[in-house]
Amino acid sequence: MPRRLTIDLGALERRYHELSRKIHPDRFASSAVAVRDASLRATATLTRSYRTLRDPVARGLYWLELNGEKLAENNKRVPPELAELVFEVQEQLAEMHEAGADSAAARELAAQVVARRVELQTRMDETLAELDRNFAKWDRPADEKMLTLELKTILSNIAYLRTLIRDVDRALENSKAA
Repeated sequence: MPRRLTIDLGALERRYHELSRKIHPDRFASSAVAVRDASLRATATLTRSYRTLRDPVARGLYWLELNGEKLAENNKRVPPELAELVFEVQEQLAEMHEAGADSAAARELAAQVVARRVELQTRMDETLAELDRNFAKWDRPADEKMLTLELKTILSNIAYLRTLIRDVDRALENSKAA
């Protein structure tokens, strides 16, 4: 496969299956231990590689790594464009938790959090589309430094959105269980 961020997922899957058939441990069951071990390691590496390339976020993170970059150590700084949203969601979740389970206020808060979940998913979908657009720019790079900064920003936003969505899902699940 060419070393690019935009990938034909069908071609990736075909190539993965083709290589899997060639190196699968079953083909080497009667071979020497070293050959069987090499087959197991190669299969594990191929599977890890396929999963990384198939997932656009993992692919973006890997691309940064290949180019000597990291997203950020511990990535604990809320992206400015998401700061208000992060704090609003955290506040809503805290209010929902404090309201308890069986009250009109709790049900109203839960409905607001469900609406917020939809908003977060929409924002995530938009950010993933932005990631795809960034990937396409790498095929004809003009300013790699600017593209790298943009890629880091997008990946950071995705990480925060994933965390928010996870937190909302957990809070909604806990409110149903209570």
